[in-house]
Amino acid sequence: MSEGLRAQKKHETRKTISHVATRLFIRNGFEDVTIADIAAEARVAKMTVTNHFPRKEDLVFDIRADFVAWPATLVRDSAFHDTRELYFEALGAEHALIGFSGPGFVRMIKESSVLTNALHEMHREREAALTDLLVRRHPGEDVTPVLAAAHLATVLRVLFQEVFDRTLEDEKAIVDQLWPIAEQAFDQLEPAFGRY
Repeated sequence: MSEGLRAQKKHETRKTISHVATRLFIRNGFEDVTIADIAAEARVAKMTVTNHFPRKEDLVFDIRADFVAWPATLVRDSAFHDTRELYFEALGAEHALIGFSGPGFVRMIKESSVLTNALHEMHREREAALTDLLVRRHPGEDVTPVLAAAHLATVLRVLFQEVFDRTLEDEKAIVDQLWPIAEQAFDQLEPAFGRY
């Protein structure tokens, strides 16, 4: 088997395990599903599950790396206006990186302290990655890049929570409801973050 096919098979296995686990977690609750249950349902060995997902919560947050990197990616080569536009593109697309998932998924997270803590940790990692980028981009400055990163990370976290809360309440037209709130948030953000 070629390296390309091997990598593709590994990716497909990982995706299957994550989907099976999420389905079981939503149906039965995160705490009540074991790694053995997931392995049996996905038709793989328990070791295969843990090789792909070292922690049980990683099965839920399989987009963790993208989630953490996304704010830094938004500002890497962009002006504030572009960063703002990229957020609104993601909002219009109802992207998972800004909180869109579905009522069952949101309920599963809210009902589990392990998953709620893991999500908070991911938000902190997001801010740390963004802080690192801005500090490296603006060496020798005081705490201004750190504060700018904190401002953007906070806006993204608050808007993410709004999506989650509205999803859990089973509200329709979340994008339409959130759009003016996001515009207000970015308007308030611009004086603090604009030059970054």
